[in-house]
Amino acid sequence: MSPLDPGPEAPRAAGRFQWHRTHPLAVDAALAVAVFACILFGAVVDPHRVHGPQWAPHRLSASAVVLAALACATLVFRRRLPRTVLAATGTLTIVELLVRAGDPRAPVVGAAAIALYSLASRTDRPTTWRLGALTAVVLTASAMFYGPRPWYAQENLGIFAWTGMAAAAGDAVRSRRAFVDAIRERAERAERTREEEARRRVAEERMRIARDLHDVVAHHIALVNVQAGVASHVMDNRPDQAKQALAHVREASRSALEELRATVGLLRQSDDPKAPTEPAPGLGVLDQLVEGFVRAGLPVDLDLPPEPRQLPASVDLTAYRVVQEALTNVHKHAGEGARATVRIRHSESALTVTVLDDGAGRAGVPRQRGGERPADETAAPEDSGGGHGLIGMRERVFALRGTVVTGPRAAGGFQVRVTLPLQTVRTGENT
Repeated sequence: MSPLDPGPEAPRAAGRFQWHRTHPLAVDAALAVAVFACILFGAVVDPHRVHGPQWAPHRLSASAVVLAALACATLVFRRRLPRTVLAATGTLTIVELLVRAGDPRAPVVGAAAIALYSLASRTDRPTTWRLGALTAVVLTASAMFYGPRPWYAQENLGIFAWTGMAAAAGDAVRSRRAFVDAIRERAERAERTREEEARRRVAEERMRIARDLHDVVAHHIALVNVQAGVASHVMDNRPDQAKQALAHVREASRSALEELRATVGLLRQSDDPKAPTEPAPGLGVLDQLVEGFVRAGLPVDLDLPPEPRQLPASVDLTAYRVVQEALTNVHKHAGEGARATVRIRHSESALTVTVLDDGAGRAGVPRQRGGERPADETAAPEDSGGGHGLIGMRERVFALRGTVVTGPRAAGGFQVRVTLPLQTVRTGENT
């Protein structure tokens, strides 16, 4: 058996060590019997003999036995009624001092010390010191008035010492118990936080993959659908043009399969050697995206800055997906003869992506409405009727604390304008 393997006996041993927690009443009863035995033993031993402590059975009386038995019996309830038990044991201690005034007596005060310890270990510190001081003063004063002479005898002063140590020990146990409980609570809270964080990350990853799948499928399937319709329409009269349209269908479907393979590869395990390693698309391959739409019959004017700029990966991918989704919507909804313009502008603090078209829309198909949305808002209910395109676009932009403006243009057509901050992204990536 491995030394790290607890073995089948570990649960049984742990149960034996935890027996006192599962049977508190039995433990308190055993403690009461032990304290009663100690009180009787202290009553029959005379410590002041010339040759040391000696056995003195004559010191024990029936009243001392009864008072000690009553005081110890109350200790059985010390967990449930600590204040009552302290009051009872203290009262019985004073009664024992009064009954046996000046005569040898049983140290019933031991039961009061145990009760004070139990109270201190289960209450707050102010209560402990208030009741502890009251108990020590009252019992010590009673012993000085009715105990052995002189009043400063060690038995009388010992009561003050024992009650003070009992209160201090109980307070120390309570503090340690609170410290252990706080550590356990922090550990449980940290575990819950880790689980919630894991669930949140899983949900975010699912949403990201869903957006990627939507972007890939919506873009390429729209192109395939249009080219397939063209091929079906001109198949009989212009077979050459139909053949060209089918070639575009084949190319668009191949691109869709490649991007789907790359996206689905994210779901594989990190150690899977078949997982894709090619980079995500960005503005560097924007001309290829535009070329695909041009071949599909949508004229696109591309307006790029004269000098390309290195962008954060998240901004680069989001800008590419925004253009892809916007051009897909133009191709699907702008109508015949529409023309699109893609304009990319960047400054020191932000990247602006604008996609415009001059289409009037297809007959019976209303263009989606829009408006400016800051980064702390979600998609409006009006987007729910137009599919997930604009919703996914806004989710991507909002994740980077950008803004989205969508809506009809005054001169006709539709516009999509996205502003992505660069400084915030860089700060987040560096941290």
